[in-house]
Amino acid sequence: MESWVSEALREQIANLPDHPGVYLMKDETGTVIYVGKAINLKNRVRSYFQGFSRHNPKTQAMVKKIHSFELLLVNNEVEALLLESNLIKAYRPKYNIQLRDDKNYPYLCLTMTEEYPRLILARRYKDNGDLYFGPFVNTGKMWETVKLIQQIFPMRTCKERQLSRRSRPCLNAHIGKCKAPCAGKISKEQYMEMVEQVKLFLQGKIQTVADSLQKQMEAASEAMRFEEAAHYRDQLLAIKEIVKEQHISESSAHNRDVISMALGAHFGVVQLFFVRSGKIVGREHFFLEQIEEEAEQDVLANFLQQYYSVADYLPKEILISHQIESELLSQVETLLSAKKGSRIHLVTPQKGDKRRLIELALDNAKLVLNQRLQKEEREENFGVKAMEELRQILNLPKTPLRIEGYDISHMQGSYTVGAMVVFQNGMPDKKEYRHYRMKTIDWIDDYASLREMVGRRMRRGQAEKDQQLKEGKIEKQTFARFPDMILIDGGKGQLSAVKSLLDEMGYGDMPIFSLAERLEEIYCPGCPEPIVLPRESYALQLLQQIRDESHRFGITRHRYLRGKGQTMSVLDTIPGIGEKRRVALLKHFGSPARVAKAEIEELALVPGMDHRAAEAVYTFFRKEAQAAAEVITTAMEPTNEEKLAVAVAAQEKEDLNG
Repeated sequence: MESWVSEALREQIANLPDHPGVYLMKDETGTVIYVGKAINLKNRVRSYFQGFSRHNPKTQAMVKKIHSFELLLVNNEVEALLLESNLIKAYRPKYNIQLRDDKNYPYLCLTMTEEYPRLILARRYKDNGDLYFGPFVNTGKMWETVKLIQQIFPMRTCKERQLSRRSRPCLNAHIGKCKAPCAGKISKEQYMEMVEQVKLFLQGKIQTVADSLQKQMEAASEAMRFEEAAHYRDQLLAIKEIVKEQHISESSAHNRDVISMALGAHFGVVQLFFVRSGKIVGREHFFLEQIEEEAEQDVLANFLQQYYSVADYLPKEILISHQIESELLSQVETLLSAKKGSRIHLVTPQKGDKRRLIELALDNAKLVLNQRLQKEEREENFGVKAMEELRQILNLPKTPLRIEGYDISHMQGSYTVGAMVVFQNGMPDKKEYRHYRMKTIDWIDDYASLREMVGRRMRRGQAEKDQQLKEGKIEKQTFARFPDMILIDGGKGQLSAVKSLLDEMGYGDMPIFSLAERLEEIYCPGCPEPIVLPRESYALQLLQQIRDESHRFGITRHRYLRGKGQTMSVLDTIPGIGEKRRVALLKHFGSPARVAKAEIEELALVPGMDHRAAEAVYTFFRKEAQAAAEVITTAMEPTNEEKLAVAVAAQEKEDLNG
């Protein structure tokens, strides 16, 4: 064992268990830098610290940073595979091959953990007992699928996890888009049969669904349940139309995935084709990062494990573009077969139709790889040229590697939001973006709002910098790294307001400019005339990108806050009145205005209210009427949710009277 291995680490290595599991390698800060799995933890983990010179440079660099490790024992290698994949997604360790972009694509989720499952959109896979299908790169196709399912299988779409029993179903039931399990219009067994058909449909087993519907239609017809048989007939016709449109050959029953991989110096692309019933029904591509010095077969095997650990459906045959040596191939096949519950074959075809599928997928993978390489080259060249041009045109003391852009968004002074965006090396660094809610400004004053935002940013940056200097260590800098240049969205007034603040705070030497949108003029402190650059200028394009990004980032947050504020009721502002009491008050009285006029005794009679809550409502509208007058005027109109509650209450009263 190498001499640099610490005593504490040696002790951990000496006590390794002879058991399957997952190991998490950590550096001196406790950060997880690598996650791996092993059938035998003792042999696998020890191998990192023995024969060090035989490791590739990437592994050597990782091992030198290992300060400690954590072990998680499992029962078998399948559990180890699933746990490893989940931990890689959770920690995204520095030295693991990373499967990128899958988390950005949506899944369709069948909520099997609910009594009456729904089909919902999910942004990421969770190991929670629900069924996930995807991820879907083409969201248009995904919504087409959802629309078809809703037409053929009228499952519930309401958001309740636990259905409350209703005497009257919702509108969807009346127009035939829901079987209304909440009102007992369908039995639990019938509903779950429909869910099973949706599951098969999403797995691509369309013919299986059609055969099942055919049998159900015939059984219902024989039992003289003609209305039910007609329903199955309509579903069957819709299914057959789908099969006809997709030209699926009923004589071909091949379900397989086709995987081709193209590798660059620092990242790779995997192209995945889905072949169902002999027809290519979809495709996706994925980026693999941190692949430096990794063998092709290891990269491909890693992708197979990461992707299929979260895939709901595994075909019996998976075609792959690169050969994997027999031992590793057998291990991956065993792991995937155990997850599926039946044998899975990984095949590298050399000729015939299968080879042509591989080559088609490979051409697509190379195309995506080249497109990304070209895009990165363009962006890198653009950033370098733009920053150098800015340095020369604006006479900056150094190249502006870090530029911060600021903007203010509001509506007549309400919901004012400050936005700070950061561009590093000419590219947006979204981890550094920040929103600011104004603490001292409650009126329309863009100048004061900008001063507050920039002042708070500078004070926090100085505090972080002082703390780091005091501790004698420099960690990953955020606010402590001051900008090489500041860009304000606006004209002379906005620029002067922030410039005067920087002078007051002792940052007068920090380069600051503003960009006015109307004529794209660049204003500089102390310059009588603005700078106007040609439209094709790299410098102007970068400044426009920063200005537009700060505006987009700010307006998005402003709209969220505005929308959230407009859904509030005046009753939400009363202490002790939560959602249930608010809805109960509105059901009883019909509107906030009538609640405001009610006496304490009347308020206390409302279900869920007590004397203390009634007194709080009464006091709010009586003793604090003057302070609340403005709020009442703007918020007295019931929200849509409140209007619905009132309408439901009125309908219930009408039903009782009828």
